[in-house]
Amino acid sequence: MRPLDPVTSIKTKLGVLVAVTIALTAVLTTVGTRRGLEPLLTIPATVAVALLLTQVLARGMTSPLREMTAAARTMATGDYTRRVTATSRDEVGELARAFNTMAADLDAVDRQRRDLVANVSHELRTPVTALRALLENLADGVVEPDPDRLRAALDQTERLGHLVSDLLDLSRVDAGISSLDSQPLEVGPFLLDAVREAELTGREVRFEVTVEPVDLVVHADRARLHQLVANLLDNAARHSPDHGTVRVQAHRGERGMLLEVADEGPGIEPTQRTAVFERFTTGTGADQHDGGTGLGLAIARWVTDLHGGSIEVADTATGCRIRACLPEGTSA
Repeated sequence: MRPLDPVTSIKTKLGVLVAVTIALTAVLTTVGTRRGLEPLLTIPATVAVALLLTQVLARGMTSPLREMTAAARTMATGDYTRRVTATSRDEVGELARAFNTMAADLDAVDRQRRDLVANVSHELRTPVTALRALLENLADGVVEPDPDRLRAALDQTERLGHLVSDLLDLSRVDAGISSLDSQPLEVGPFLLDAVREAELTGREVRFEVTVEPVDLVVHADRARLHQLVANLLDNAARHSPDHGTVRVQAHRGERGMLLEVADEGPGIEPTQRTAVFERFTTGTGADQHDGGTGLGLAIARWVTDLHGGSIEVADTATGCRIRACLPEGTSA
């Protein structure tokens, strides 16, 4: 029973509790006196009824505190699913709602931690297993170390390297390392350098770079921006068909510089366009064995957030187009 829940202040509740107790005591004493009852009977009965009423009203006021105490004990054991009843409108009710929010956040963090361990284990196991099998065959003389098999071993090693690099970037995100060394940067030559590096992966795709105006300059951290562009190019190249085209465009927009990377792959479903920027998340059209770690777009979003910008999956007729925006004041 929580009859005092509509009251919005704990002080008012205590005042009501005292007033009701005094009024009840006065009424019972008066009734007993008028009926001619002995004070030895009236006073104990009045005190007992007053205490009972106080217990009923006070129990509803303090029950959220008891629930929070019990929930905190279960949270100490790793169970973050407990919630408390938050029906009152006073300070205790606000505390209960804040407690529920904290418990939900801790539950989400715990799930992310478990998912991180599971996903990292899976991503590491696949290339390690393939590399181990290949090296065992080479060591046992089952197969010859021809260029194709050596290239396969190199591919698996590169996949491990990409995963380690992404995890290091992810650790910087969790550590809150967000220092930027923003300097004027010529966009055209910067993108051409990034494309030349992307071409070294040997994927059968063609890159097209368009910058308008050709002398476009952006104020950004070169190393962080390189992370953004490299991840977008790698993502587009992995999901493009053989001999497809990856188009990179940079131009001025209403809110600053817009950078778009478009491919000719299967695209991303509208319902997943927000989720793909979460860690270890890939679109439904992604090949689960293409070497991706599911961290590239999460790192890209981190970089845009550091620059005060935004990133999204833009509408397109075919393929996928990722659009990043650096806000006003960053481009010249």
